[in-house]
Amino acid sequence: MASYPSRALRIGVLAVTLAAANAVRAQDGITVYNAQHASLTQAWADGFTKETGIKVTIRKGSDTELANQIVQEGASSPADVFVTENSPAMVLVEKAGLFETLPKDVLEQVPAQFRPASGRWTGVAARSTVFAYDKRKLKEADLPKSMLDLADAKWKGRWAASPSGADFQAIVGALLVLKGEKVTGDWLKAMKENSSAYRGNSVAMKAVNAGEVEGAVIYHYYYFGDQAKTAENSSNVGMHYFRGQDPGAFLSTSGAGVLESSKHKKEAEAFVKWMSGKQGQAVLREGDSFEYAIGNGEASNPRLEPIAKLDAPKVEPSQLDSKKVTELMTAAGLL
Repeated sequence: MASYPSRALRIGVLAVTLAAANAVRAQDGITVYNAQHASLTQAWADGFTKETGIKVTIRKGSDTELANQIVQEGASSPADVFVTENSPAMVLVEKAGLFETLPKDVLEQVPAQFRPASGRWTGVAARSTVFAYDKRKLKEADLPKSMLDLADAKWKGRWAASPSGADFQAIVGALLVLKGEKVTGDWLKAMKENSSAYRGNSVAMKAVNAGEVEGAVIYHYYYFGDQAKTAENSSNVGMHYFRGQDPGAFLSTSGAGVLESSKHKKEAEAFVKWMSGKQGQAVLREGDSFEYAIGNGEASNPRLEPIAKLDAPKVEPSQLDSKKVTELMTAAGLL
């Protein structure tokens, strides 16, 4: 007569099998399509791997480039997680129906203002719009009260931006949400007349520092990053925060989401949870990225202006329409 293993033994064998399967998945690791700054995402990945043993492979690209690539790849994408600098690229992938809904415990780590109502992705960091200005040429009374003031003819030839970058296009996206198509289109046309175009926020800030222009619309952390090193590109630069819920006070959300096609969803969700949780937010606070921590109750780097003092306008991240922004900027001759 054949003997059968006891129930306890069968359960034990099953547990060992599942553990082995999990170990294999952990060895496989996850692939992250990364449009955030490489050093920041690498720091997140290193911390996550150290704690969980799950390997993270990072593929680099820009917001728009990687978003379009994911849409093209569709269900065949090798990406498990998509991480961006700004929200519009996340919206592009979300509208294509390619994100998995994140678990509640992941979403609830971040306040609702920093994630879409759909729950398809979440914010992991933020960056503030500022007017970087030449302290030798402009006094506080000379500074624009609103970003919209830069459309005035008196600012012709005096300010700069990087219109081809995803950073600036996110700012225009917020302007579109807050003020509508007519105001945004007119402002962009005036920008074409009044401003100088540079490739990259750091290059625009260097131009201010060198006295080529009096100011530039950029994100805050380029200034703080340079100040923390040699300050050679920002020694003559001051930071002007528009505040008052002005479009120029826009706080852009860096996002992360899990692809619906991922073969490692559990591990991918764990990575997004880690980035938006205490450990990942500590990387923002204690590292050299100088981007804002946005997790519940998490403080940012103490050198930064507190988020509460920025008085940023409320913009639903999923409303940032990159396609319309591109159309308006092209019509204005900026792209």
